Amino acid sequence: MDIAYEWRGSFTNAEINPLHAEGFDHPVLIDDDWWSQVSRHSLGWVCARLDGELVGFVNVAWDGGVHAFVLDTLVTGKLRRHGIGARLVAIAEEHARAAGCEWLHVDFDDHLRSFYFDACGFTPTNAGVIAL
Repeated sequence: MDIAYEWRGSFTNAEINPLHAEGFDHPVLIDDDWWSQVSRHSLGWVCARLDGELVGFVNVAWDGGVHAFVLDTLVTGKLRRHGIGARLVAIAEEHARAAGCEWLHVDFDDHLRSFYFDACGFTPTNAGVIAL
């Protein structure tokens, strides 16, 4: 499988909205403007393509300083468990480090623990969240 990965790669909202809906199990939200959002607020993002089709994505938000945040790690269902997600995160880590970030944060649901801790190399830490 020849997956092409690209930091700050081009994508359309029509490509990413269905991928996000599949990844997070919700209806496709056709009005979400991902391109504008990541262009304004993110350090970068990684696109994974197979034969030109967007099959994976990860967003890297940041605080403009030393903290970067992995958000919306997505791989189409038919290609999960082939290392694509781990590669997306590794590229995100590489570029966050190159930008001078000292920390790469992630939060996730329990069923993704082995992916982020084992496959991607994150370490457990204390953190908190307030549901708004």
